[in-house]
Amino acid sequence: MKIILTSIGTQGDIEPFLAIGKILKEKGHHVICAFSEKFRELTESCDIEFASLGRKNDDSLENDATRTVIGGSGIKKLFAYIKLMRLAQSQKVPQEKELKLYELVKQEKPDRIVYHSKNVYPLIWEYKNRGKTIFVCPFAYFHYIKGHTFFFGKNYGELFNKLTFKLSDFGVVTATMAAKKWLQIKDITTRRELKNIIHSRKFIYTISPSVFPRPGYWESNIKVLGHQELKRKTDWKPEKKLTEFIEKHEKILFITFGSMPNPEPKQKTKIILEILERNKIPAIINTASGGLVKPDKFNSELIYFVSQISYYWIFPKMYAVIQHGGAGTTHLAIKYACATMIIPHFMDQFVWDRITFDLGVGPKGVKISKITNKNLEPKVLELLNNKSFKEKSAKIANQMKKEDFKDEVYKTIIE
Repeated sequence: MKIILTSIGTQGDIEPFLAIGKILKEKGHHVICAFSEKFRELTESCDIEFASLGRKNDDSLENDATRTVIGGSGIKKLFAYIKLMRLAQSQKVPQEKELKLYELVKQEKPDRIVYHSKNVYPLIWEYKNRGKTIFVCPFAYFHYIKGHTFFFGKNYGELFNKLTFKLSDFGVVTATMAAKKWLQIKDITTRRELKNIIHSRKFIYTISPSVFPRPGYWESNIKVLGHQELKRKTDWKPEKKLTEFIEKHEKILFITFGSMPNPEPKQKTKIILEILERNKIPAIINTASGGLVKPDKFNSELIYFVSQISYYWIFPKMYAVIQHGGAGTTHLAIKYACATMIIPHFMDQFVWDRITFDLGVGPKGVKISKITNKNLEPKVLELLNNKSFKEKSAKIANQMKKEDFKDEVYKTIIE
């Protein structure tokens, strides 16, 4: 078969699709991955054919408005959000990406489309190609679960909880009908038919059932088929000083905000360093995309900064992890038995904060815009001193390592 996989977002949104693409390619299928241009190199390093959805908004995490939306608070966050929405409309980013996907599908005539929540054209395509699209979701609470609201997972009572899922359906249908209009697709798809497709389409959660068990009352088309890791060759090697630092300390904390920026990286780093140095906690801090920064002065005997690192290499060597709450980072931290605390920045990261807390692998985190010495320090100490977090994480890690859903993922897409 010819299969198009498409996703929009950060690397955490892309990697599950590449992992699935490798499964399909190993079975002999023609796989095309359609992502933003910035993921060309990553895709081609996996020996998978790449199709570009354009460059617009590739640097969206780097502008001041996005930093404020992700890590800010109050009225500043509201105004930044409005500015971001206007910017997106002026650049017509969604239209460009959907148009390129539409043209790709029209040219390639695929047998299947595997897609992410930020793509809407596959819903339109599904109307004439029933059963040939597969929705892949790396975050929880996309379907109704008792005691939870849509996506964010909070509980406001069953009546309101159910309403949030209905509002989600309404939003998706409205966005799809709008896309249909500016793509000038003149079929007779109705809102009701689109809603029926949303509820009947094949749906794969790329989440470990050890972390997020599938509710028994879900329809059979909804499956939880494990975290799909992207294992690829890399030329990354640790510096000698890093290995020496790890050998010197027994109980190390790893801190990373992944691809998440914030409007006050120096201040956030200062808070964290003060807590670490005051309590003599050895830590490795990943500056990655600038959410944390390396200062001119710090205790180098206690703290080690990196700007790029393999999580597969570092996590097995760490006692605990403090991170932003990306789906991939959260899975890997638990899989390698790390006590885990999340500093959520936005969207599904608050869900992962709640999930890790409910699992008992770490304390409830503090929102990035709210962290202070006073509220963060006791949580860091609890993370490192409460042995049950590490023990619970190790128990779940053993369960996760036994999971293998490759065949079921394959069958769900192909059959």
